[in-house]
Amino acid sequence: MTAKTPSELRDLVRGEVIAPEDDGYDDARKVHNGMIDKRPAVVVRAANAGDVMTTVRYARDNGLELAVRGGGHSGPGFGTCDGGVVIDLSAMRGVRVDPRAKTARAEGGTTWGDFNAATHAFGLATTGGIISTTGIAGLTLGGGVGYLTRGCGLSLDNLVSADVVTADGEMVVASETENPDLFWALRGGGGNFGVCTSLEYRLHPVGTVYWGPMFYEIEEAGKILKFFDEYIETAPREMGGFPAFQIAPPLPFIPENRHGDMFAAIVACWSGDPEEGARQFKVFHDIAEVKAEHVGPVPYPAINGAFDGLFPTGIRQYWKGNFVKELTDEAIAVHVEHGAKAPSVSSTMHLYPVNGACKDVAPDATAYGHRDAKYSMVIIAASDNPADDAANTAWVRGYSDAIAPYSETGGYINFMDADDAGRSKANFGANHDRLVRIKGRYDPENLFHVNQNIAPAKSERRSAEDRAKVPEPTG
Repeated sequence: MTAKTPSELRDLVRGEVIAPEDDGYDDARKVHNGMIDKRPAVVVRAANAGDVMTTVRYARDNGLELAVRGGGHSGPGFGTCDGGVVIDLSAMRGVRVDPRAKTARAEGGTTWGDFNAATHAFGLATTGGIISTTGIAGLTLGGGVGYLTRGCGLSLDNLVSADVVTADGEMVVASETENPDLFWALRGGGGNFGVCTSLEYRLHPVGTVYWGPMFYEIEEAGKILKFFDEYIETAPREMGGFPAFQIAPPLPFIPENRHGDMFAAIVACWSGDPEEGARQFKVFHDIAEVKAEHVGPVPYPAINGAFDGLFPTGIRQYWKGNFVKELTDEAIAVHVEHGAKAPSVSSTMHLYPVNGACKDVAPDATAYGHRDAKYSMVIIAASDNPADDAANTAWVRGYSDAIAPYSETGGYINFMDADDAGRSKANFGANHDRLVRIKGRYDPENLFHVNQNIAPAKSERRSAEDRAKVPEPTG
């Protein structure tokens, strides 16, 4: 049976079905970005994979727009829509760790805060993000950049398998041995291919790390960027982190008379022996005088939530990003000019290294299309004041336009905003055409299009039975 109305849908699912007339609707329709104000016809807060299957069929059979929300951190607000259906996975947050196999299986609504707390009890972790409230699924399907990237690879490099509800409302397993074409596409193709109701990850021995932010005078920004670029080329893989521009927040380790000042910064994380951390951090003190810092050994989960206060739910945000192969002197000059003008304490530029273990994976082994990049750059402006929106957006766009000649045409899809849809082919890189073919097999009508979309190849339409019989081309 397929429901025709939200009332009928309530009879078929275990989770909450929330319509505009219901209490809690305004809360249910919110996503992390406060600039997004959309009104879906119904939000289904799924309790299990069966609810997801039923809701996908409901949207498909009634010709309704479908959005999928995990952590809700999509900058463009892809976790909601106007007049359609939202599948909200936030009630599905269970994590089961297998310490012997060093794996963990987590439900699709799990955040990195949930995941890290569960795995840390066993002294294990995998590459996650920078903000603890980010959902594991969205981050992983787009790539997954974090403090452990250089040592452990991207989040998607650690994905072992996924349970996926496809556009026909059926559940399949995607792994190296089951539906390998779908598994390939999930790892970098974003939310184009279905709803991941659970994801299984490979874990690594990571418990206490040596971590912290270090602030330098803004006049040292060019020197800091040049140093970091040279250092990270051959740094031990246990060293992660990124350079940034940062207005000093009112934190105890920063002198009170410097609160609100602009600084250059390095946020570093040593995931090897914590007792070795102080020695490894010495290079960051040798390059220039550190004016303020908060470094030392901390449990890995703590660092994933360290910046949550700068990026709370409801903050208004706008993003741009590019991949970078080479940080030239000319590019550094652009960063110094524009980064120093970040308009708020929650506005910044980060250069995330994607070398080290990321380079161990062949460019065509997953759908992630930019293994040749050295950095994934993001420029973000954020504020809780709607009056800041125009100036914040203008700063991001101006910075992005100025640095574009020194960057790749493609960027990390998790750093794209709503006006970046035209960059799809460049963002997916050399793997785009294969993604188009697989999209045509698993979602020929483009049901899953509220995302950084891959338009399906219509010639690839096949039944589920045919898909099981015909191998995916390797070219």
